[in-house]
Amino acid sequence: MVPNVVARPHRPSRLKGLSFALLAAASALLAAPAAHAEGRLRIVEQFGTVYLPLHVLRDQKLIEKHGKAAGIDIAVEWTKLSGGAAINDALLAGAVDIGAAGAGPVIVLWDRTRGTADVKVIAALGEQPNYLITSNPNIKTLKDFTKADKIALPAVVVSQQSRLLQIAAEKEFGEGKYNALDDITVSLPHPDATAALLSGSNAITAHFSNPPFQEQALQNPKVHKVLSSYDIMGGRITPTLLYATSKFRKDNPKTFKALFDALTEASQWIESHKAEAAATYIRVEQSKLDPAFVRSVIDNPDVSFTTTPQGTYKYAAFLARIGAIKTKPASWKDYTFEDLHSRPGS
Repeated sequence: MVPNVVARPHRPSRLKGLSFALLAAASALLAAPAAHAEGRLRIVEQFGTVYLPLHVLRDQKLIEKHGKAAGIDIAVEWTKLSGGAAINDALLAGAVDIGAAGAGPVIVLWDRTRGTADVKVIAALGEQPNYLITSNPNIKTLKDFTKADKIALPAVVVSQQSRLLQIAAEKEFGEGKYNALDDITVSLPHPDATAALLSGSNAITAHFSNPPFQEQALQNPKVHKVLSSYDIMGGRITPTLLYATSKFRKDNPKTFKALFDALTEASQWIESHKAEAAATYIRVEQSKLDPAFVRSVIDNPDVSFTTTPQGTYKYAAFLARIGAIKTKPASWKDYTFEDLHSRPGS
């Protein structure tokens, strides 16, 4: 029996409704006042166990704890959106302070804000693979996709999964053909894409997913994995990053440090408390998933929770080569805050 998709199930018939809800949430964020004093922190996240460190922060009130240790009370506000593009818009509008998105969208934003907002990476959220999965039995490689197929991912062209697909497509079809599959991709949040794929309809025949949605879908014998992000990138990577403007860091040093220290504590706690971490995910997300199933996802040997970025420079080099960014960074340290620079990142 396939586990439930999410705590608040998103069925295919509700796809349009959720899209409107996300649009409304984004609009409300963009209308929010930008200026505020230190001691207030507005964080936006997305869907999946890759955001588990943020769930732990919220559940254990770790940011508030580290703030108090520094002599400051911090009020933390949480919002959820889907896709790096929507989160980047909210961050630049001053509607949120901290974004959480894939390395691709974050590096593009770093490039576009150099000399202005100067957006940089605070930390990674962990190493976790993304799977391209499909319900079409005829698809074994990227070359098997046809115009009749539709690949769901968080945001067409700009999302982490879109960039991964482009890197994979260029490897499969030849140099310069990175956009060979872009025209069969569609934007859907992971919960809805999973529901659509499992529904048996032909509206969505593939999904470039993330944990735990990909593992859930693979419980269905009609769904199989085509490839992994680790295959594409040649090793383990941290797909999702936390980021902010340089101005926020400068104007809110105590709040920023409380967040950074809380992230470090949360990641270390997850590594040694897997069962409790799975329970945290279910509690915070109000999920109906089996705790043992969530535990199996975060127990995967390919998963680890580290705040040190790994493999992100490969995205930067690709984005520079195809012209998605104007400035190729000299190293991963160019687009990260110096708090990380003593670590063995990449």
